[in-house]
Amino acid sequence: MISTKIFSVAPMMDWTDTHCRYFMRLLNSNILLYTEMITADALLFGDKSKHLKYNDEEHPIALQLGGSDPEKLKQAAIIAAACGYDEINLNIGCPSDRVQQGSFGACLMAKPELVSECIRAIIDSVDIPVTIKTRIGIDDLDSYDFLRHFIDNVVESGCNRFIIHARKAILSGLSPKQNRTIPPLNYERVYRLKSDYEHLHISVNGGINSLDDCKEHLALLDGVMIGRFAYHQPWFLYELRALTNSCQKEPLTREDIVDKMCIYIESQIKSGVKLNHITRHMLGLYSGQPGARAWRRYLSTHAHIEGAGIEVLQDAKKKLLLAA
Repeated sequence: MISTKIFSVAPMMDWTDTHCRYFMRLLNSNILLYTEMITADALLFGDKSKHLKYNDEEHPIALQLGGSDPEKLKQAAIIAAACGYDEINLNIGCPSDRVQQGSFGACLMAKPELVSECIRAIIDSVDIPVTIKTRIGIDDLDSYDFLRHFIDNVVESGCNRFIIHARKAILSGLSPKQNRTIPPLNYERVYRLKSDYEHLHISVNGGINSLDDCKEHLALLDGVMIGRFAYHQPWFLYELRALTNSCQKEPLTREDIVDKMCIYIESQIKSGVKLNHITRHMLGLYSGQPGARAWRRYLSTHAHIEGAGIEVLQDAKKKLLLAA
């Protein structure tokens, strides 16, 4: 079960696939994991098994959907719930040109009534939690009153859990990467929102990269969502166990995690998965440790070679120890 205070890892395109999530779950048993954003059209007209694949060990796991058609989102949510996902999350935060061309993501903040209709359609179709990940505003629509108007509309649909990226999105002139750094963080606006809507469950996302950051936000909010910092510094997820009441009581080392991943990798290779599709998520495991560069270099150089197996990880550990 997820505690009242929710710790989660953000949905990240091209990163939080099933292999990444399995790796992260080994580091912390109590965080909520999110898929990459998957469009409703991809589920309805594409390869469902490919898009929805996950390991049972990944629970609790949320599927993030992208779209703006209530009926399509409803049908996609039904498919996801039947596959065993623990939550459906609607993306109202992505600012990419491709997403805007599809009329979803952050641009939907300007259409709160449509967002409400989409959320209501999903909530009415599934029995699992339905949440929204959004920004504090878009372009010149970034006042607190604008954010309140958006929240008011969505709350009427029955949604009571929000993840707020504490930056506005600039929909033209900035890349998605720039939108994660250039618009300034405004945590105070998220705090004010929680103060005005005490009955809502509100988590914050953006710029969180330490246990102290987490503690500071949790003093006023209901959860924290960690993004790229958790990917590049995955051991932080293990350190986060001190705040998550994790049922994992035994101490683990990075070497323990590598050994556990080797077991997983062997089974995946037997099913046709390439080694580098998994190890690319493990490059940061030793970040900040002696020999970390040797670890990254060896994996990056050897994991893509045809027929590569767990011996690459074992040799990478040796290189790390020699370089330490």
